Amino acid sequence: MSMLDALNISASGMTAQRLRTDIISQNIANVNTTRDANGNPYRRKTVVMAEKDVTSFSNVLRMVAGNTSNGVKVTNIVEDTQTAMREVYDPSHPDANEEGYVSYPNVNTVTEMTNLIDASRSYEANVTAFNGTKNMMLKALEIGK
Repeated sequence: MSMLDALNISASGMTAQRLRTDIISQNIANVNTTRDANGNPYRRKTVVMAEKDVTSFSNVLRMVAGNTSNGVKVTNIVEDTQTAMREVYDPSHPDANEEGYVSYPNVNTVTEMTNLIDASRSYEANVTAFNGTKNMMLKALEIGK
C-alpha cells in the first residue's frame, strides 16, 4: 500500500464519519417533530457504510498481493422502521389521534449521543492515522535532503 493510499483511506473514513455525525445531529434536532412534510412523525435515520470497491488495475494487483484496503463509503441512509414510535397521551396536541395519543419520533437521545461520541472518536482516529502518515511522508522527504 502506498502512502497516498493510506491518506485516501483515512480521508474516506473522515468523510463517512462526518456524514454520520450530520445524520445523528438531524435525529437529535427532530426528537420532538410529530409531523414532517408528509404529515407523519419523523423517523430516526442511520448511515450504512461498506468498503469501497474500486476495481482499477492497481487494486486488482493489490488484491492478488493480499492488500485489499480501499477505504470506506456510505452506501445508504435508511430510516429505522424496526423501533416503535413513542406514544404520549396529550389530547390537547394538534397531532393527537382519536384516543388522545401523539406519535413522537423513535429517537432516543441517549442512544444518539452515544452514537455521536462513537462517530467523533472514529473521526479522531482517522485524523490521527492521517497525520501519522503525513508525518512519515515528511520525514522520508527530509531523509532525501
